[in-house]
Amino acid sequence: MPHDDAPTAPHSAPTHADKPAAAAHAGEPLDAAAHVGRPVPDATVYVGKADLDAPGEQGWLLGHFRPPDDPRHSTDVEIKWGRHPKGDRRAQWVTGEERTALLILISGRFHVELPDRTVVLTEPGDYVVWGKGVDHSWLAEQESVVLTVRWPSVAGYKVPPPE
Repeated sequence: MPHDDAPTAPHSAPTHADKPAAAAHAGEPLDAAAHVGRPVPDATVYVGKADLDAPGEQGWLLGHFRPPDDPRHSTDVEIKWGRHPKGDRRAQWVTGEERTALLILISGRFHVELPDRTVVLTEPGDYVVWGKGVDHSWLAEQESVVLTVRWPSVAGYKVPPPE
């Protein structure tokens, strides 16, 4: 005999939208493609795609600029996924830098311009680190993808959008 709360029509399998954003049990694999942009219920994990999430913050995926309840919020570090077309150049030099930065070339050919030299990154995995007080700019000699890590995450460095 059916229970009072039993469905009267045949029950269909849950759809993608019905599934939780995280694996049902800790340690189970998570299909990233199925969960992009969906935080897990406890809001301590975020699954994303850099190419989809990055444009909203000029490439920055993680840092102080994310909402405090977002797992990508941090005042300790900032991480940027930068996709740059050939000839792309930073709009203005960063001066009075208060952070340390690491820039890693994923693909392409990329110049990091420093006051006394230009570092040219040519092979995937090439990287440069510069410390506090080092002014800098950059140029994409070829279409390039770079990953930048800066610490700490400090407000006030956003470059104004081109006019």
